[in-house]
Amino acid sequence: MELLISLTPLTPHLVFARKVRFPLWLCFTLPLNSQLFDGLVLLIVSLQLHAADSATSCLPLRMQNGKYRRELEAAVDVVQRACRLCVDVKSSLLRADGQVLEKNDQTPVTVADFGVQALVSLELGTLFPSIPLVAEEDSTFLRANNLAHSVLTVVTEKSSSQNELTQDDVLEAIDRGANVGFAFGSKPATYWVLDPIDGTRGFLRGNDVLYVVGLALVVEGEIVLGVMGCPNWHVDLSEESNSDDLERGGAWSRSGAIMIAQAGYGTWTRRLSDMQSPSKMFHNWTRCFVDEYRLVHEARFCMPDSQTWESLPPSTSLQATTNADHVGNGQILLLRACCGSLCKYFMVASGRASVFILRKKSQTIVKTWDHAVGMICVHEAGGKDTKLPPI
Repeated sequence: MELLISLTPLTPHLVFARKVRFPLWLCFTLPLNSQLFDGLVLLIVSLQLHAADSATSCLPLRMQNGKYRRELEAAVDVVQRACRLCVDVKSSLLRADGQVLEKNDQTPVTVADFGVQALVSLELGTLFPSIPLVAEEDSTFLRANNLAHSVLTVVTEKSSSQNELTQDDVLEAIDRGANVGFAFGSKPATYWVLDPIDGTRGFLRGNDVLYVVGLALVVEGEIVLGVMGCPNWHVDLSEESNSDDLERGGAWSRSGAIMIAQAGYGTWTRRLSDMQSPSKMFHNWTRCFVDEYRLVHEARFCMPDSQTWESLPPSTSLQATTNADHVGNGQILLLRACCGSLCKYFMVASGRASVFILRKKSQTIVKTWDHAVGMICVHEAGGKDTKLPPI
């Protein structure tokens, strides 16, 4: 007696089958009592478990077998939470015209900045208690200005903790990131690097200026993964966008974006709004590549707001314009849509900008959190960082 077995992969098995290029129909003709039947059942169960595991991961399929999958999934989750914290704090300050209410102090960005650091520290400290965090802030300012309760409120709303948080929990979490006195030992340590809000001026300048939450993991001196969240990133850049679009967003969707990179697995991005949809999970990730421009005059440049094109070496032979519609001979296009270093890395890794150029200042201390996550995102997208020769 023979049994015809026809396997029809159903959701989520259908997606899994297509991704690994299995046929959609697998047909076998087997004796009913054959030992192969048991093996076939085991194979089906194995495939189903693998498919279900993929369906519950928030990562692109390509990254789901990576060495640091667990750390990357945690980083994606906490950066997403941190972005929502920033959006909530900022939306409470917006007027009807979309501009941030003027204040005499930096309270809004302080609450968001410290809130992000506390949230990330608490979440990662629970999952990876042995991995220290290197971050920008300590709690001295909060303690001196009685802002701990405000920070506690916004952190509690986004925390995954089942226990009630206290002000002491939040302050200790912030100081965990500021405590750089941990021993590295004979070999470089494994540690997280966080920039809570890169581009704080962008945070305060309304919806049209970019800011980034950036998190990276360093292992034995190498950056192995990075996650950047940009809550007001303008998605879907069109080829026809003019200079106004480039600076103010124009018709771009303001859903925000998250960018991830893992050494050897590329750089990927997706909308922040998609991260909250369980039905989409590992779908809708887009592989990022730096742009393909090879000639200087065709490239799109970005630079810090604190510097001018005239202060940079290329200005001796090229002039800068911000008008994307009229880039003349001897000119380059300069984009001005963001603040902070990580925003520039985001733009280069996504292919929106060609070059992020920064003039090194004498006596400037390079801060790891300003560059770590941006560098791995650019590198995995096919770009590189280099030094301009002195004039």
